[in-house]
Amino acid sequence: MEITLDQLLTSKEQRSKRQMELIAQYPASTLVCLTVIMPGNVKRNFHSLIVAQAGMTAMVNAFSDHILHLEARDLVTGYEAYLITSMTQREAKQLACEIEDEHHLGRLFDIDVITPSGEPLSRTAIGQSARKCLLCDNEARYCMRNHSHTQEELHNCIAKLIEDYVQ
Repeated sequence: MEITLDQLLTSKEQRSKRQMELIAQYPASTLVCLTVIMPGNVKRNFHSLIVAQAGMTAMVNAFSDHILHLEARDLVTGYEAYLITSMTQREAKQLACEIEDEHHLGRLFDIDVITPSGEPLSRTAIGQSARKCLLCDNEARYCMRNHSHTQEELHNCIAKLIEDYVQ
């Protein structure tokens, strides 16, 4: 099912609101938020569900003994998971980067550590490099902003990653 820009923006607002509620509910803890990277107007499909399940499993395994709260939302605008951990923000971000960098589908996970102000902690804030594009060596942000690759190229790459993962 295709979604509209309004649906996507509303979803982001609702996610931000939920993040702030969790930060208020667990002020001495760290919030980690997982979303699935799925370019285009279809955010929920067979591929995104495989990626979401893999991301959740990776997060639960990595944060295992440090999870205070975990919830997930399977929405038409995409999958979301919220994890509260007893780790520091820096420790959680380091672990999030390891998952994104080392898991076979990690390039399709967006794992953010959300600061008390509601902003994501950047990779560069902990000495990590920016994420690379799925298709080339440029920074992912550069290619997204400049529409360097077609939707078809991105979807073909994602399909190949997922196919290799499930085999």
